[in-house]
Amino acid sequence: MSERFFLYDDTIDTQTRFVSFMGENQRYDLAILKSDRYYGKLVVLNILSNRFAIIGRDDLDEPGYIEHAYQLSEEEAEELRSFLYEIV
Repeated sequence: MSERFFLYDDTIDTQTRFVSFMGENQRYDLAILKSDRYYGKLVVLNILSNRFAIIGRDDLDEPGYIEHAYQLSEEEAEELRSFLYEIV
């Protein structure tokens, strides 16, 4: 077996927030990770759907980004987007 080539192998401190809320259409169970990585953006994991995205305000403003990243309908994505605008 050849030697493994790491691009990076860092251990960093993160702040993780767990949030669960019920929207009009579905429940959202999120883990929101904040660190000094990703240019100030958050890593938002949807625990129920096993999907995640790196999100900043610019991503929230991008049409279809939340729908695609989390495989949500427009209505469901708007519920999640509304919450994320409050924390980003």
